[in-house]
Amino acid sequence: MDDMLDVLVVGGGINGVAIARDAAGRGWSVCLCEQDDLAAHTSSASTKLIHGGLRYLQYGQFALVRKALRERSVLHQLAPHLVTPTTFVVPHARHLRPAWMLRAGLWLYDHLVDAGTAFPNSRRLDLRGDALGAVLQPRYRTAFSYSDARVDDARLVVITAMDARERGADIRTRTRCEQLIRHRDHWLAVLRRADGQVQRLRVRSVVNATGPWAGNLLERAGLDAPIGLRLVQGSHIVVPRLHAEDSSLLLQQPDQRVVFVIPFEQDYSLIGTTDLDYDGDPARVQAAPAEVTYLCAAVNAWLRTAVQPEHVVWHYSGVRPLLADHHHDAAKVTRDYRLHLDTQQAIMLSVLGGKLTTCRTLAEEAVDQLGAALGRSESAWTAGGPALPGGDGGSVEALLPALQAAYPQQPEALLRDLARRHGTRVRAVLGEARSPAELGQHFGAGLYAREVDYLIEQEWAVELDDLLWRRTHFGLRLDAAQRAALAAFLQQRHAAIA
Repeated sequence: MDDMLDVLVVGGGINGVAIARDAAGRGWSVCLCEQDDLAAHTSSASTKLIHGGLRYLQYGQFALVRKALRERSVLHQLAPHLVTPTTFVVPHARHLRPAWMLRAGLWLYDHLVDAGTAFPNSRRLDLRGDALGAVLQPRYRTAFSYSDARVDDARLVVITAMDARERGADIRTRTRCEQLIRHRDHWLAVLRRADGQVQRLRVRSVVNATGPWAGNLLERAGLDAPIGLRLVQGSHIVVPRLHAEDSSLLLQQPDQRVVFVIPFEQDYSLIGTTDLDYDGDPARVQAAPAEVTYLCAAVNAWLRTAVQPEHVVWHYSGVRPLLADHHHDAAKVTRDYRLHLDTQQAIMLSVLGGKLTTCRTLAEEAVDQLGAALGRSESAWTAGGPALPGGDGGSVEALLPALQAAYPQQPEALLRDLARRHGTRVRAVLGEARSPAELGQHFGAGLYAREVDYLIEQEWAVELDDLLWRRTHFGLRLDAAQRAALAAFLQQRHAAIA
């Protein structure tokens, strides 16, 4: 049995890996286990935004919006190659909300935090002279714009886990926490790997960061849930690109919800999301036909070109573990989080609720609470700390000239695509490969064996979906034969490693 560890984090979503990173950076001994892949569920099924949450203002969640807006700037500094500042355009329809209300909400959004150059203030647009006016139906003449950011959510999880590992954390994917036995001053954790091997750890504290499964883990540990979670299904669809502009659209709906239309993977538009109460296994959630129909209709009320269900090239769905409250409408349930620290015997901290944008500050608060309970005095460090892996070279546009100089024979489109995923770690991916011919087998659409090897060796990629939908989104581009070739290559590589 291993020596006593400071903390076992159960759950490899964004909150779990952020807590592991923070604790490891304070010099703690950390193990994180995830029963599936990193970001396999909720954390790869978001709307892929780093944002304050403009719509939460109408529910009076000012503290949450302020916190998220502050974190928006922090995450942009930590991972500028992944977190892309984006203009969001809100067309005005007087029957939904008066213009003064939109203007007032946006003014508040601008002033809840200090303005930053990466996120300019909102402004009014005349659609008759704006390129988006040709995309929207002609009856919409006025719009408002504001700034937030979009992100590759699963890659944010992966690079956070990489940083945790580089700071000493032991990251174990495909490893299920089967049993937690509580003693006075420690936990005995029984972990089972995908190959059936059982491992036992003694740990001073456990972090329950299992998202929708938080209640299940507490039951396994013989503890009562401190607060109810409301499981809410959110679904998204992806269609061929609806407009050439790099702006996103926020489209108001008659049911008081909003639907985003966001540029995605250069050639596509991401449309979402829905909010439906969910009762079932979170691992089996799927977008319902009614949700696809709803999202198409939500867009068609605003755009000139109709979107039909047959245009959908991909859809995905995730289960959000939200704090249960009095709201009947799932869309109104708070996206804030709560940390519950149980110190009756060995320490258990449960993460309840939360959103992608607030992962860093949630982790900082969690480790502060654990540190106080464990008698540790190390200071918080992540707000002004070094960038996440790949984030130390700025935006993709800032990185590109140096990459082109270092790899003049590699196509610009390939370098740009790699920089979007890996930032400065592109050099670790390419190594000494100066031309496409030196990158190994080409699976199609710019995915080469050299990058696949890197994803296996450095980013815990094991199964085909890890590669196609979380480490990358080549699932949108590769045909059946190309996927089969990639699957065979993946199997060969893992056989060689074993």
